[in-house]
Amino acid sequence: MDRLITVLKKVGNPSVVGLDPKPQILPQQLTQVESVQQLAQSYLDFNRSIIDAVTGLVAVVKPQIAMYEALGPVGLEVYCKTTAYASSKGLYVLGDVKRGDIGTTAAAYASHLAGSPAVGDLETEDLWHEDAITVNPFLGYDGIHPFLQAAEKADKDIFVLCSTSNPSSSQLQALPCGPDGTTVSQHLAELIELWGQDSRGGYGFSRIGAVVGATHPDRASDLRARLPHTFLLVPGYGAQGGTAADVAALFTDNSSYGASISSSRGIIAAWQKDPSYRPDMSRTQALDLVAKAARKAARQMRDDLTAVLN
Repeated sequence: MDRLITVLKKVGNPSVVGLDPKPQILPQQLTQVESVQQLAQSYLDFNRSIIDAVTGLVAVVKPQIAMYEALGPVGLEVYCKTTAYASSKGLYVLGDVKRGDIGTTAAAYASHLAGSPAVGDLETEDLWHEDAITVNPFLGYDGIHPFLQAAEKADKDIFVLCSTSNPSSSQLQALPCGPDGTTVSQHLAELIELWGQDSRGGYGFSRIGAVVGATHPDRASDLRARLPHTFLLVPGYGAQGGTAADVAALFTDNSSYGASISSSRGIIAAWQKDPSYRPDMSRTQALDLVAKAARKAARQMRDDLTAVLN
């Protein structure tokens, strides 16, 4: 997390840009294709345009792997090319993969952090180019430990789901799980803080972060208090309804540290609200507009957040 905070301080912006391409978000110039391979190339061109536009303005990108898996093997190739490109630009890459399992299966999933197995003359290779991934804690510590081991070995991070931003999350996460009325999310927060107590860095945060959605501001202060040494990834800002005021309580000591706020559609689909878009634009012109609109939206998000934090 020290590396994450260092890059955040460099740009002075706690925003995270979600790279979640799908046909409905791309301009039609990129979706007029004849094969999945061509659509995959459009995803890559779209992502690179956004990465180029926000580099220097934001420090973190978060590709959601499901969007790429929907295209099959060629989609996974685009995912890896996207993460590699973002990494080459100096961005912190947070893979939103939400893996969760136990034993050797979890260890295999943890190759996202640890790299490929070293067998015979085959050396370990970083195939995914991620600095961190999201992890599902439903299986308890047995499902966290393999990812934590891989993260420690590679000096990377994990972010554990704690209080998610979707509307039905309360069906499980708000249930009481103890005689004192502690909810599942509250108990998870305490476990995450416990699991990370031996891996705190120079800024005081462990390498185990927590995912806490922006759409439940009533939970924010309580969860922040239960996670004093845990860096937070906060989805739900913008298109899902979360505001800058909603997320303010998730930062520590009224500073710009302790949390990163994620927005996907609000930035990568910002071109859809630009009146200068024309269906007769060339592919290059459309990509230029995507980049211009994404940078403008990312700047607006930064200003919105920093105004509340300051």
